Amino acid sequence: MSRRRFLALAASSALVACGRVPDFSRFTRWGLPIQVYMPGMAEGHRLRQPDFPAPSAEISTHVLILGSGVAGLGAAWQLAKSSTEFLLIEGPEFGGNAAEGQLGGQPYPRGAHYLPLPSKESSHVRELLAEMGVIEHGALSDSPHFNEAVLVHSPEDRLYINGQWQDGVVPQHGISSAEAQQTERFFALTEQLKTSLGSDGKRLFAVPLVLSSLDKKWRALDSQSFADWLAAEQYTAPSLLWYLNYCCRDDYGSDLAHTSAWAGLHYFASRNGHAANASNGAVLTWPNGLYPLIKYMAEKIPAGQRQSGMAYHVSETKDGVEALIFNTKTGQTQRIKAKKVIMAMPLHVTQKLLPLAPYGFLPEHMPEHAPWLISNFLLDGFPAESSTEALAWDNVLYQGKGLGYVVASHQLIRAAKPAQTVFTAYHALSDLTPKAARQWLQHASSDELYELAASDLRHVYGWRWRQSIKSVEITLRGHAMATPSPGFLSNQGLAALRVQNGKVLFAHSDLSGLSIFEEALWWGCRAAKLAQGDSIS
Repeated sequence: MSRRRFLALAASSALVACGRVPDFSRFTRWGLPIQVYMPGMAEGHRLRQPDFPAPSAEISTHVLILGSGVAGLGAAWQLAKSSTEFLLIEGPEFGGNAAEGQLGGQPYPRGAHYLPLPSKESSHVRELLAEMGVIEHGALSDSPHFNEAVLVHSPEDRLYINGQWQDGVVPQHGISSAEAQQTERFFALTEQLKTSLGSDGKRLFAVPLVLSSLDKKWRALDSQSFADWLAAEQYTAPSLLWYLNYCCRDDYGSDLAHTSAWAGLHYFASRNGHAANASNGAVLTWPNGLYPLIKYMAEKIPAGQRQSGMAYHVSETKDGVEALIFNTKTGQTQRIKAKKVIMAMPLHVTQKLLPLAPYGFLPEHMPEHAPWLISNFLLDGFPAESSTEALAWDNVLYQGKGLGYVVASHQLIRAAKPAQTVFTAYHALSDLTPKAARQWLQHASSDELYELAASDLRHVYGWRWRQSIKSVEITLRGHAMATPSPGFLSNQGLAALRVQNGKVLFAHSDLSGLSIFEEALWWGCRAAKLAQGDSIS
């Protein structure tokens, strides 16, 4: 069973940076070179006390897009289909949570690394994939045909439990029959929910979230935590609770006790995509995660309509909007005037550029954002596996500190394994409060970061695996994703931003209250259509 959905990784951020020198390079106490990359931290802190130079130039455009993550590039991709004039300002990190990196010529993800088969509601995703040739035919059908090179290859995933590997990530080895029965009961329920309709005729759980049913009976689940709902439904099996907690950490950055029960079920019941040439639950992936989607959308932007820089002030004017943009390369500021602006950045950044109260969003409406640590290990060769085991694309430890590790070279079909590869390990710091976790990330030493980053890998391969490591890059994302805590569906501030249709438009997965690729792209495409004057129901 495929266990990951998309790390939410996936919305645009105006405060994160790709392709520049990491924030610091050091050595661990064993002499291992380690680069620590903190996208957007310095820029974000500068916004608290802005001291930028006065504008030295002024330009005009019709639509200004601020942010080059999934939402921002999605808006640009949509606008590029029309004659609408626009300008995209990248922000410090091109690609945001879907950025890539490279070590030893091997590309790898610095965040989001896969995409589930899109359901019919995610028509915007299917449109993008069809343009790219990922969907080869039948984009509007129940089961499109996908490019085999992008469908994750076997073995897809495995779980290290009780000292050995098993296929799939749902615990099976050493599990009692009573626990197995609870697991079967839970998945029978979620399988039924995938096609269940609410009183309004809509699917109970859909992606994008705004297309889900408003049936009050089911929306009431949002008033309690997933942990409380599971207890009330008599789901007590330790192995099942571990798996469900793991899924919440993986997709939301939070544990069962801090995740809405509605969001917990949405994780399993909303994804209902099928493929003519793959099993249900298959995922799409590339060696560098979802970066090829970012690259494709960026390539559709006409020459001269994309530039580097970070916005630090946005305001409405009589004729439209005005934004001040600082170019970190030149050290100069320019003023950009536009008829409309698309704020394609996380809300905790947006609020520093533009007062949100006039749009109905108050400080108490800010969703909590979970911090993440993504670690990439360049390896000379592959760690030794048991003669009976095969390295999978996704490798997870039962009750491990992290969320497992994926293999960047897995999708490369070769007669023999490459000489080098990259293992990407993921950690959601859900054992701390988000604020405490951010403080730890900011002040942790190289050795402390490495110890956490390598914890799952060391447990599986022992200390000798370190001999294969050539270098390490650790990416710290302090505000990686919005977490859907109980009550997130009734967040009035988010509801107010979602319906804005004036000079300022908002486009980010934060508007959904949870952070996945489909949500970010949905809001980017929607904002672009509104900016063009299209009517949207």
